[in-house]
Amino acid sequence: MCKNANHTRLSDAKVTTTQFHPAAQVILTAGIDQSISLFQVDGKTNPKIQSIHLERFPVYKARFSADGEQVIATGLQNKMFYVYDMMAGKVVPVHNIRGLREWKITKFEVSPDGLFLLLIGTSGYLHLLSMKTKEFVGSMKVNGQAIAASFTPDGSMIYTNSDEGEVYIWDVKSRKCLTRFIDEGCLRGTCIAVSRNGQYVACGSSSGIVNVYTRDACLHQTNPKPVKAIKNLVTATTSLAFNPTTEMLAIASKAADDAVKMIHIPSFTAFSNFPVAGKKIIHLAQEMDFSPRSGFFSIATNRGQALLYRVKHYADF
Repeated sequence: MCKNANHTRLSDAKVTTTQFHPAAQVILTAGIDQSISLFQVDGKTNPKIQSIHLERFPVYKARFSADGEQVIATGLQNKMFYVYDMMAGKVVPVHNIRGLREWKITKFEVSPDGLFLLLIGTSGYLHLLSMKTKEFVGSMKVNGQAIAASFTPDGSMIYTNSDEGEVYIWDVKSRKCLTRFIDEGCLRGTCIAVSRNGQYVACGSSSGIVNVYTRDACLHQTNPKPVKAIKNLVTATTSLAFNPTTEMLAIASKAADDAVKMIHIPSFTAFSNFPVAGKKIIHLAQEMDFSPRSGFFSIATNRGQALLYRVKHYADF
């Protein structure tokens, strides 16, 4: 374990976001203290690069754009969101988007090809915005509530899970539903992630079980069977993160301390040495991320920390 990623600017409130920059050795943190911070990741002191304060705007989620030049941030109860342009050094509020009817914007995903911003709305709606202009492109709709979404690595498709236990697969270009299936044994979907090689889809549920499917089974079977049902969590799964080489899957629940497991792929067994037994260090994991070449792993906690771990199997950042 290294010094906290945000140790040069610890927060006094919950950290909701931790994300590594796609190209630079930098990590982003954001949270309820109304700020976005960037740190250089060296594993020793992790010096702060800068912090941006957003007045009366506790951050629900923040993300780098695909090219790493912008940060998008949504609030807890806001209809607008902010875009921080790092090249220009300015923060731009985005509001009154024509055609978008939502009373608040919280959950979103950035497409890996840099073309779209996907907003997860209310009443089952998913909205696509142009990443370049932030203008409304169109909507898709699931039955029940849309809970979480994940783009495929090439940005051509979106996987969405619902509060009714269904998974929908969308074609981004046409915004048509290609197929949908029931996530086996799931009463309520809670989170979803697609592996970086596009081979696996992990679906988290309110029971804590994480079902992992192959892409081919999802696309071509009406009732796909998971290759593995991971049962290491006993409270609702709230975050999932595949490492860039698809050799590990981190699963976590923010309902209990230390409820984080690292799963080896393709054996789908949990690493027994993580987290360290008997040391209550991970206080309600909010979100997780791996660095671009898997050398580091970070966990945002409700105690204002962005925990940082060195994954020694990987030589590079």
